[in-house]
Amino acid sequence: MKNSYLLALLFVSIISCKKSEQTSLVDTSKRGLIVEQAMVVSAREEASKIGTAILKKGGNAFDAMVATELALAVAYPYAGNIGGGGFMVYRKENGEIGALDYREKAPLAASKDMYLDEDENIIPGKSTLGAMAVGIPGTVAGVFAVHEKFGTLPIETILSPVIALAKRGVIVTKKQEDRLQKYQESFLKANQDSIVFNANWKTNDTIKYPELANTLTRIMTHGRDEFYKGETAKRLVKFMQANGGIMTEEDLAKYEAKWRTPVTFEYDDLKVISMAPPSSGGVCLAQIMKMIEPYDLANYGPNSIKSIQVITEAERRAYADRSFYLGDPDFVSIPGETLISDNYLIDRMSSFSFEKATLSSEVSHGSVQVVESNETTHYSIIDQFGNAISATTTLNGGYGSKLYCADLGFFLNNEMDDFSSKPGVPNMFGLIGAEANSIAPEKRMLSSMTPTIVEKDGKLLMSVGTPGGSTIITSVLQTILNVHEYNMTMQEAVNAPRFHHQWLPDVVLFEPNSFSKETILGLQNLGYSTNEDRAPVIGKVDGILVLKNGKLEGGADRRGDDTAIGF
Repeated sequence: MKNSYLLALLFVSIISCKKSEQTSLVDTSKRGLIVEQAMVVSAREEASKIGTAILKKGGNAFDAMVATELALAVAYPYAGNIGGGGFMVYRKENGEIGALDYREKAPLAASKDMYLDEDENIIPGKSTLGAMAVGIPGTVAGVFAVHEKFGTLPIETILSPVIALAKRGVIVTKKQEDRLQKYQESFLKANQDSIVFNANWKTNDTIKYPELANTLTRIMTHGRDEFYKGETAKRLVKFMQANGGIMTEEDLAKYEAKWRTPVTFEYDDLKVISMAPPSSGGVCLAQIMKMIEPYDLANYGPNSIKSIQVITEAERRAYADRSFYLGDPDFVSIPGETLISDNYLIDRMSSFSFEKATLSSEVSHGSVQVVESNETTHYSIIDQFGNAISATTTLNGGYGSKLYCADLGFFLNNEMDDFSSKPGVPNMFGLIGAEANSIAPEKRMLSSMTPTIVEKDGKLLMSVGTPGGSTIITSVLQTILNVHEYNMTMQEAVNAPRFHHQWLPDVVLFEPNSFSKETILGLQNLGYSTNEDRAPVIGKVDGILVLKNGKLEGGADRRGDDTAIGF
């Protein structure tokens, strides 16, 4: 499928080799939705429909992004939000690329040791549940920054259907019913009073959101500053402080989304465009893909022992670097170019052998000199003009901090847990952090979100991304490889079983009942620790693939209620 020339640098001298040609034909019965012009793929059908309707009105991908993002705040309160933040990568029809960081920030009153007791031990739950867990939200600033720079339709046109959805209500799915039941106890712990979600909601019930409709109407009328300086800001701060939080009106007034230069790198004949710090996604994805590029994955086959070995060992090394070097680039110096350089990465993989597993205890960060929640959400959009966006947004945990502002109609994030509360100690999801990601006022916490756009031969090929906390990077990676190396359709690539390794803990996670016993046993015999129980879902990927005939194929993950809509 490709010519892969092994780099001969540093201590490694390897001859170039040609990959074996793929002989299997694509099974078109396993394709996702195919459309002619434009598509939105998101976690809920309602959001994908609203985004697509904006495109049908002549709006572009950026108009549709605003609509889809805010529709997810209504239809998917589990992770969609106006009380959280995210990242967006874009590629315009003319090839221009860029990225937007609307990640949450630490409040001005935050401090490095704010989650530690007098013995310097982490106080359980303080960074995950309730008002002290909340970072300053960035979503509203993000969508308005996008609209101001690239939007073509009036904000009223974009927000009116979102407000109508909040008033009309959203039908509960079976998966949503299960989630609401799971979090009942946490809702009661975090909130002083019962909230709308404490009701016994069942599949096919309709939940209406009149308070959120009112909030969105004020934002539509008065713009971005309504959320950060207006009545909504005042009501939000009053609520936060009444619940023991430290957010102030000054925190909100000072918040700004930031345009960033995306991480770009080559892999075979692909150009990959992904998110820059404070997301670790782009750097880690670049490290992993460049470390595995010399190996003949297409010949090894998808999810074969050899493929899993190569990918796992590259992931192990990239996540070790992530934990040490990455943080908010406005606060720490990140050796980004070095971390993704050929010389550095060849040296990082020089200790790998197919004969046995490398132990994570033997892999530290490289000498240059946190697990996040699974409950994020992602959406991909390609418009009829050829513009593409890939956006990942989150509250961090499912329903964020579980703190719900009933007056305004939305959940608040618990993003403060993505900082290193105590460097060297795992956060609520197992990721280890270091000094680079320690807490400081107005600092943005490290993320694994990896919204990504892929070009092939200079043309748009794919928009892809996923929720999944620390598994985001590896899920995006495997989806790209499934299409590029293994000739899968977009839907096949999204549906394929996934595995994950993140340096520490030193265990390879596999989706249950998805890998053969022979494969698992073979890896164990090589020294790999495996677990098929702890990761029932590794990512929920939403992607769009540009086919050779110019049509678009959507991949909406079977693991959620995700839906592709287009025309």
